[in-house]
Amino acid sequence: MKLFGGDDMSLFYEDEKVTLLKGDSPELMKEIADESIDVIITDPPFFLSNGGVSVQSGKQVSVNKGDWDSAELTDPEEFYSNFLDEARRVLTKDGTIMVFGTMHNIYLVGYLLQKKEWKILNNITWQKTNPAPNLSGRMFTHSTENIIWARKDAKKGKHIFNYKLMKEYNGGKQMKDVWSSATVSRKEKEFGKHPTQKPEWIMERLVEASTSVDSIILDPFVGSGTTAVAAVKHGRRVIGIDLSEEYLEIAEKRIQKAEEDINLF
Repeated sequence: MKLFGGDDMSLFYEDEKVTLLKGDSPELMKEIADESIDVIITDPPFFLSNGGVSVQSGKQVSVNKGDWDSAELTDPEEFYSNFLDEARRVLTKDGTIMVFGTMHNIYLVGYLLQKKEWKILNNITWQKTNPAPNLSGRMFTHSTENIIWARKDAKKGKHIFNYKLMKEYNGGKQMKDVWSSATVSRKEKEFGKHPTQKPEWIMERLVEASTSVDSIILDPFVGSGTTAVAAVKHGRRVIGIDLSEEYLEIAEKRIQKAEEDINLF
């Protein structure tokens, strides 16, 4: 799958359906051909690493995830703005983007999408049934994440939405934009974990809802590879980019495991 024009040093892993690239996403995206991507599904940095604390497995832990998530090192508005400009360039005429966020960044992302004249199709809310408790006791517990689904062309476009399939999955009723589940299961972390890892079922639903078997998916912040695993399970081609070799190694193992499981049947 040759859609990337950069040097071989950026190539971390490749097979028939998957390409993983190691490096700075804003720079590597510039090497992807114009209008070559059908859908972008991604969980970009939220810029929450501010020295605060949270709870994990009943223990108080730091919320710091790494330099890649620090607002002190990057201007979030400039970062998201540049990312969305590159996203527009690489997406096909009818292409769409699905971007994860929380209250800390999703309003900025939504504002920029509208300012740049994207068409917002949905704001999907993922309600976590087992959120980390709020330690301050001065506000409600944060238990949701949002996924903004937007189309490149605000005025016209024939984006993919597999309505009948989603209705079938929802017992014959239209699927709503609020989904509930627990956070990532232990099984999905068998090769290691990413601090913002998403459950596979969410990525699978997004892939099945917004793509066809001919679609090419891009995740510019692929982390431990959940988007790529979902794409593999449903026969889609996918490009993933990440700066961390540690997380890309986890992604590679997860992808290979998903491919092995498919070949068993």
